[in-house]
Amino acid sequence: MKKIQTRDAIGSVLCHDMTIIIPGVKKGPEFRKGHVIKEEDIPTLLSMGKTHVYVWEKKENELHENDAAVRLGDICMDEHMYGSEIKEGKINIHAKIDGLLRVDVKKLERINSLEEIMIATRHDCFPVKKGDKLAGTRVIPLVIHEDKIIDAESLAGETSLLSILAYKPFKIGIVTTGSEVYHGRIQDAFGPVIRGKAQEYDIEVTRQIIADDDVTQITESIETLIDEGANFIVCTGGMSVDPDDLTPTSIKNTGADIISYGAPVLPGAMFLLAYKGDIPIIGVPGCAMYSKRTIFDLVFPRLLTGEKLTKADLAKYGHGGLCLNCDVCTFPACSFGK
Repeated sequence: MKKIQTRDAIGSVLCHDMTIIIPGVKKGPEFRKGHVIKEEDIPTLLSMGKTHVYVWEKKENELHENDAAVRLGDICMDEHMYGSEIKEGKINIHAKIDGLLRVDVKKLERINSLEEIMIATRHDCFPVKKGDKLAGTRVIPLVIHEDKIIDAESLAGETSLLSILAYKPFKIGIVTTGSEVYHGRIQDAFGPVIRGKAQEYDIEVTRQIIADDDVTQITESIETLIDEGANFIVCTGGMSVDPDDLTPTSIKNTGADIISYGAPVLPGAMFLLAYKGDIPIIGVPGCAMYSKRTIFDLVFPRLLTGEKLTKADLAKYGHGGLCLNCDVCTFPACSFGK
């Protein structure tokens, strides 16, 4: 720090907060640490009795917290993000589009292990909306040696720490199985649920076919929807290990590659994921009819980006895969799937 005349301080950076007191009106910081003094600030400072101020004395290879924050923000953002105005050395990063947030977690941990640097983000694979806050970053001190920012930039490499994957314009076909629905004994409850979840992402549902408990009929229904142009198939019903539940066999009979039958998530343990070429085919267990959020809500946005999930991807959901069925559901702003 160095002490200078207030009238000579234009363009200098304050080293500490400066409090103003107006009896009965205001008491608090008028100028924050890191504030760059402007010409219009001089009368206010003088009225506060500040004929001298303490400002940052710039040294070679040192960065002010605002300049450092800009550079940290740059290593975080892809083209689908923007940074907020710098405030007290901090930049918040927001989404320009709806999509799925991806975070390079290993890279994030390495950068946060550096001294005097911090980047805080939302969880990886978090569905976000345009304008949502994704991350915040700053350096800890008022000034930081530039070498530390260079180290962070080097660890970040050529790709951004965060990215948003846009959802692809899938066309969803639904196959609902069950003799009780097929023969009209009960009303279908699955279709409205799947349509509602697709609507959350502005994804089109082309058609729903209701099939009897018959392997040939279920298999042909899946193939019919694909022939009609559906490129994402959701099968509902018939997903348990009961001998009468034939959906997994029917999916396999289409020639699809079964990635996993079962997932370490509750609700949703009897979930099935398969691919017929590039077309995802999922079997949704009965819990999706009555549980507000299930395995479907965890994998659906990832599949909508075109990502091909593996058995290992599903295995990772075991950590955080227990839904607490809260009285007031706040998903995705909760622990489920994180």
